Amino acid sequence: MTTHTTPESPAAAPLLDLQALVVAVRRRRRLWCSMALLGLLVGAAMAVLMPPAPAAVTKVLVAHQEDQPNDTGTLIRTDVELLGTTRIAGKALQALGSPGNPEDFMQDYRGTGLTNNLLQIDVTGDSDAEAVARAKALADTFVADHVKRMRETAKAESKALLDQRDRMRNELDKVNKAIGDRSPESGPKASASIESLYARRAELNSRIADFDQRAEEARIGTPKLVAGTQIVDAPHAVRHSLPKAAVTNAVIGLVLGLVLGLAVAAVGAVVADRPVLRREIAANLGASVIAELRRVPRRPGGPWRRRRTRATHERLITTLARTVRGSTETVSLLELGCARTAGLIAVDLARALAADGPVVIVDGLPGPQLANCRRKPGDPEVIGGERAATVPRQARKLGVGSVAPGTAWTDLQYLGGQTVLVVRAGHGSAAWLHTVARQLADQRIPVIGVVLIDPDPRDRTDGTLWDGLHIALRGQSERLARQNGMGQLRTERPIWAARVPANDQEAR
Repeated sequence: MTTHTTPESPAAAPLLDLQALVVAVRRRRRLWCSMALLGLLVGAAMAVLMPPAPAAVTKVLVAHQEDQPNDTGTLIRTDVELLGTTRIAGKALQALGSPGNPEDFMQDYRGTGLTNNLLQIDVTGDSDAEAVARAKALADTFVADHVKRMRETAKAESKALLDQRDRMRNELDKVNKAIGDRSPESGPKASASIESLYARRAELNSRIADFDQRAEEARIGTPKLVAGTQIVDAPHAVRHSLPKAAVTNAVIGLVLGLVLGLAVAAVGAVVADRPVLRREIAANLGASVIAELRRVPRRPGGPWRRRRTRATHERLITTLARTVRGSTETVSLLELGCARTAGLIAVDLARALAADGPVVIVDGLPGPQLANCRRKPGDPEVIGGERAATVPRQARKLGVGSVAPGTAWTDLQYLGGQTVLVVRAGHGSAAWLHTVARQLADQRIPVIGVVLIDPDPRDRTDGTLWDGLHIALRGQSERLARQNGMGQLRTERPIWAARVPANDQEAR
């Protein structure tokens, strides 16, 4: 009796496995690399096919009466908003002699506050000359409007101060008349009244002088503001560098394409739910991963890569040949997502078994992958699945089939009583791997193990299930040891140790 232990129970399984997500995204590097390359090409093409419109720029120094050293840019932001009004746009169009619509013209320029007193005006046009003319008209119009507003403000302020001065003078005339109409009287009350009138006259004279000074300062300050508001950078066309624009757009397109590709790959990996890690594939199929092999490339790689792949392939064939020789039942290879690789493995495995006797390969693959494999003189015979029952008893039968969608499940038992699944990592969804395990269990076809094709090279998870010794390779070796009289192995728990006490009294 053995304990049943799964790699990860459903209750403890995380909602989102970041390790599996990273591996799935990395395996789809063709997708996001292609999208990054596409973004790079599109960005470079846009710089060539859609060049920017002719543009001009000018800078205006704007003086404000309320300028303060600690100003946070409120005044220049107000100027930017005033620049984008129909009044400024309409007057600029009048200066240009253009019958255009001010609302439409406002879409062709913008203002930017560089500092508290420096305004930049960017304008586009049909040509460089038109853009420069528009920029000059806008700058002149804005300066004239700003000067006019400053003068009107100073004039209104000066008028208010002078009006207040005139009211003070009228009051002063009344005080003077009251003082002149006084007859010389004696007594303390008359003296106090005269003193208050003189004090009031002195106060009025002081305030009148102050209003005169403030009105004069208001008039004097306006020329300074007018002189301070001027065009400091003459309107000029903006020169565009095509190589620089192409490189900039290409880099932006590359980054956007890469981000979009990674996002699509991540969302696709979560939605598709295709296991790529050893532990996930083993848990979903209910069988341990006994070997791994890189996918057979359609184009040969470098010498070192071919040598390493060939060595791994030879070790896999040796392991499978040892397993088939020690099995009392026929063994089949069932592929999922790697028919070509499974066909090559079957041919090489049959060649390795041919030294022990005649071998016949039963081809149950849906396509011509096995028929198209390179054959050598003396290779084992390949027959179709319909002739599986005609294989002589003295010949060893090696079945090759598929568990892809559309498989005739009842025909798998004619390929072999036991099977080795050859599964490509990331090909089948978790639901389909469960379906494969359930269908094989219904057909009473034990799964000896899983050969993982094209695994992730950075995968460090464990693909071994610590249950099911009746079908695992180590379980076969233990059964052979018991049959040979070697007794119970240390890896097997005794029956009394596996029994759970029914109650506390029995446990004592």
